[in-house]
Amino acid sequence: MATDTDPSTVPERPSKSQRKRDMTELQDIGTRLVLLSADQLSEFNLPERLREAIEDAQRIRNFEGRRRQMQFIGKLMREVDAAPIRARLEQWDGAGQRETAQLRQIERWRDELLAGEDALTRFATTFPGCDLQNVRSLIASVQRDTALKKPPKHYRELFRAIRKVVVSRAQEHT
Repeated sequence: MATDTDPSTVPERPSKSQRKRDMTELQDIGTRLVLLSADQLSEFNLPERLREAIEDAQRIRNFEGRRRQMQFIGKLMREVDAAPIRARLEQWDGAGQRETAQLRQIERWRDELLAGEDALTRFATTFPGCDLQNVRSLIASVQRDTALKKPPKHYRELFRAIRKVVVSRAQEHT
């Protein structure tokens, strides 16, 4: 017996493939939650059952047991609004990427400053008002330590001095 239904009135459901992708994404978010510290995890308003499942997964070392626990977390994630969790994780990712980029910039400046004198002029023009005498002194100390094969004490101090200048400049522009 054929039914006469109008296709425009039938609500469209996501395909099975789309539902599987959504569930996999929720499981991936759950996996990321398991990797967080207790302090980071406390920032989320998670149901008690999900929080306990995450804490259990953090303690499980057996591969198969952990895999099954992760599936369970993915199932529990279906009951939670994942958008705020996803947004917070992406925010942390962005902050981590900015910090990494900043550290790389500091390392490049340190390498350039140790490589040549014209880098000091570029550094002074890029960061006006910095303590250029201190930076120049640290560069000389690093070069002296390297020649005498001493521990890299001044090398680290130069990094800290450059970081202080770069971070203060970044805070001014924020």
